[in-house]
Amino acid sequence: MVQTPGNNTQTQNPVSNLEYDFLTVLHNKAEAIKAYETYINDAQQAGSQPCVELFQKLRQADIEHAQEIRHHLQQVLQHGKM
Repeated sequence: MVQTPGNNTQTQNPVSNLEYDFLTVLHNKAEAIKAYETYINDAQQAGSQPCVELFQKLRQADIEHAQEIRHHLQQVLQHGKM
């Protein structure tokens, strides 16, 4: 359950909007990183090295984004904000 604007009561919602947002984005990045493995394999089977390289580049960017998101999430969990 996500807090509604103006409702700052932590007892009703153990996860703040900001925590929820970062968790959701991190989950989506993790799913994308996992999916890129399939895309890379498909491109390899199709014999398309440019596509393999693009999918690898996109996967690496998502890995880096996920690491940054994790750092922000840790800060938010510890301090309630950045």
